[in-house]
Amino acid sequence: MELIDQHTKKIMEGCKERARDAGLRFQDESLEYIVTNQDLLELTPKYMIPTLYDYWVHDVEVLKEKGRYELYPSNPYETVINTRPAISFYNDNNPDWLNVMIFYHVLAHIDFFQNNMCFKHTWDEDFAGQALSDKSTIAMLRSERGRWVDYVIEFSRGVDNLVGFHGELSTINQPIEIKASGKIDFYFDIFLQSIRRVSITEYLKEIDRYNEAVRHFGSIAENAFFSDVAKKYPEFEALFGRHKSGGHKRSGDLLQFIRDNSSFLGKEENRWMKSILQIVRKTSLFFQPQIRTKILNEGWASYWHEKLFLKDDRIDGNEVPFARVNAMVTALPRIGINPYALGMRLFDHIEEMADKGKISTEFQRIQNEQKRRNFDGKTGLGTDYVFKIREDFDDFLFIKTFIDQDFVDKHKLFVTGRRLNPQRMTWEYYIKSRDAGEYRQMLLDSLYHPPFIEIDATKDGCLYLDHQFEGKPLVNEFIQNTMLGIEYLWGGPVKLETSELIEDPQESMQDNGYTLPPEREPSWHRVVYTMKDRQLSKAFL
Repeated sequence: MELIDQHTKKIMEGCKERARDAGLRFQDESLEYIVTNQDLLELTPKYMIPTLYDYWVHDVEVLKEKGRYELYPSNPYETVINTRPAISFYNDNNPDWLNVMIFYHVLAHIDFFQNNMCFKHTWDEDFAGQALSDKSTIAMLRSERGRWVDYVIEFSRGVDNLVGFHGELSTINQPIEIKASGKIDFYFDIFLQSIRRVSITEYLKEIDRYNEAVRHFGSIAENAFFSDVAKKYPEFEALFGRHKSGGHKRSGDLLQFIRDNSSFLGKEENRWMKSILQIVRKTSLFFQPQIRTKILNEGWASYWHEKLFLKDDRIDGNEVPFARVNAMVTALPRIGINPYALGMRLFDHIEEMADKGKISTEFQRIQNEQKRRNFDGKTGLGTDYVFKIREDFDDFLFIKTFIDQDFVDKHKLFVTGRRLNPQRMTWEYYIKSRDAGEYRQMLLDSLYHPPFIEIDATKDGCLYLDHQFEGKPLVNEFIQNTMLGIEYLWGGPVKLETSELIEDPQESMQDNGYTLPPEREPSWHRVVYTMKDRQLSKAFL
């Protein structure tokens, strides 16, 4: 691995100038390295951070990727790391014209990392340097504690998807002038959402009512606001009293809760484990925005590499090979999801809509298909609007807001179904729906969505985990090992309340591999798993 030569660096600097002229914003300094195909593959299992702490799972992933490369050689074009300065890696046999395209793609990634609000908690840190420090810490602990270090890493990583990413962002993004009391926090964050479970409309009305009280009553706004709350929810004061005394459920970050409240980790001989929990938690928080913005991020990079490359005079004579490579990257598959293709086309769609004034109430009210097609407000605001989307959205909001029937019809998108052909005894795929709502839901179901767990420590020292069921059950085969690790870190029994599917014996008898049971709404029941003294038991509620 070595830095790119001066000739290639000059190409990159030229791309930076053109990208800035188009509106992209990123720091001046960047590091570019030349590596082989296999080197690029080895960076992927370590989540693209070469300085990440050593762990056996990383090495297994390296071997798996090497084996895959030997069977199916591929050309991974680039890898970019969200560090300060940004570091990117390129294949060692790229021609200049391909580097121009890839540099534009990478610069758009860097612009996204340094401006999208989901990454705000990473803006002031050099994670590569911090990861190297963490790696040294774990190496030192291994020399002192041996294999127990890897046990703690494995137990911690079993629940590192439950880190409080949105809580972290809300803390960072909260304006300094907002100094809400604990009572206000409890009312809006816990009481309305977790206890009363009010609708979004009702929740927004309460926010408006509080803001109105602040405008009219100033320093006594809170008293005026809660006088009405007491009439509507007479149980609120009692629940808030329990909250202050500690007898309440808490949502959010399991690793943080165990680190701060485990009596086992609080013992002098076990405090070293807290360092590992913190390293695993911090690493997970760093990568959460990348997981949650895959379509948006790759779409943004593909949108700009095409837009900027086609205007660059350095590509003269290479239009055909560019078209071939670009088609490989951004082709829409008939089955499955290509985040590059979907994201890029969504940005094109949004830009066109904003340019024509279609992102407006006036347009949404038009029902006639011909009038919708011919509508053109000629606002010219498309470019400004896509930059705003880049700054404020994640994949969920991106899809939820902009996947509409016009977009689905324009690109001939559809939802596929699968059925058994009884004559041929083979599975066949068919077009199940072309409805935008169903296509949107299919995309939303494919997004990263870890379980939501409410955490409570009972008086007898038991850790109670309440899975707020959202239609997706936990993976049953992982429950035992995960709860075993939690019990070890907590130092006491652990209970997990969740929902499981009620199986119909008649359906099981019918499903013999040749016929399928009729489709019906699944039924669920609540169960409680208990891990005590390394033994797992289950009870039905």
